[in-house]
Amino acid sequence: MKKYDTKKITFNVFRFNSEKDHLPYYIKYEMEVSQDEVVLDILNRIKWEFDGSFSYRRSCRHGICGSCAIKVNGKPVLSCKENVFHLVEMFGEELTLEPQDEKRAIKDMVIDKKNFWQKYDAVKPYLIAEIVDHPEKEELVTPEQAEALDEADYCIQCGNCFYACPSVSANDDYLGPAALLKAFRFNVDVRDNARGERLDIVNEEGAGVWDCVKCFECAEACPKDLSPISKITKLHNQIFEDGKATNNVATRHAVGFKSSIRKHGILDEGELVRYSEGNIGVLKHLPEAYEMWKKGKIVMPWNMPKSKNMDEIKKLVDIASTVDF
Repeated sequence: MKKYDTKKITFNVFRFNSEKDHLPYYIKYEMEVSQDEVVLDILNRIKWEFDGSFSYRRSCRHGICGSCAIKVNGKPVLSCKENVFHLVEMFGEELTLEPQDEKRAIKDMVIDKKNFWQKYDAVKPYLIAEIVDHPEKEELVTPEQAEALDEADYCIQCGNCFYACPSVSANDDYLGPAALLKAFRFNVDVRDNARGERLDIVNEEGAGVWDCVKCFECAEACPKDLSPISKITKLHNQIFEDGKATNNVATRHAVGFKSSIRKHGILDEGELVRYSEGNIGVLKHLPEAYEMWKKGKIVMPWNMPKSKNMDEIKKLVDIASTVDF
């Protein structure tokens, strides 16, 4: 019989009961862990071997339901999928287990996900179409049309991307990457008839795609490697393609970004702000501009450098630009 490698690992575990605790606290549990154990095994062992009151969500154990998502040393993980030894290689032999969002903890790893589901529901995450009660044939979807979904239909609604998103933390109105990914998924489904309605929802300033800060945290957090940020970018394109874009700070920022790359090959940070917010609007950013200038982040217009091979860059920008605005 094969002998498995084991390691003695310390788990620093978030504990909180909203019915009796004023503040959360942490308890350390030391375990001998084998090389084949995943984080869900550890959660089970804490409950079975140390404290039967320890609470967490779990269901399928196959990386499909999304129930067991937590954070390990700040990294969003799907407990049933993440091997403990891999985490030890990354963080060392003391691992901190916490819920997805400590502020919303109900009991230990269990959180109130009401905000996640409200925003998810807001984008109408289902097929909207005229249904024939007695169809004579099935409605076929070609391989090319299915491929356009870009695997967005594989989202398991675990919430990892949502609770890792800094825009969600800073802005209570922001829909978040999971909802926007699902809006994209149905907008590119050839059987759906509500694309325009969803684009109106995700086009709202303060709540929709324009409040994504392009930090890629959602891509890092997704256990299915779906890259929600790429779907958000495609929603931007749909808004322009369908004539939904209006002349506001958000759309001017997008157009100014493209114009800057076409003109210089690199981003002119100072000009982008002026283009987006106008000559008067840019005045409120002068303190930040001064700090950026001191660090070389922005330069004077007459000192703006250009990339090599500008002709090639212009061609690439023009080829990628499918809509005039």
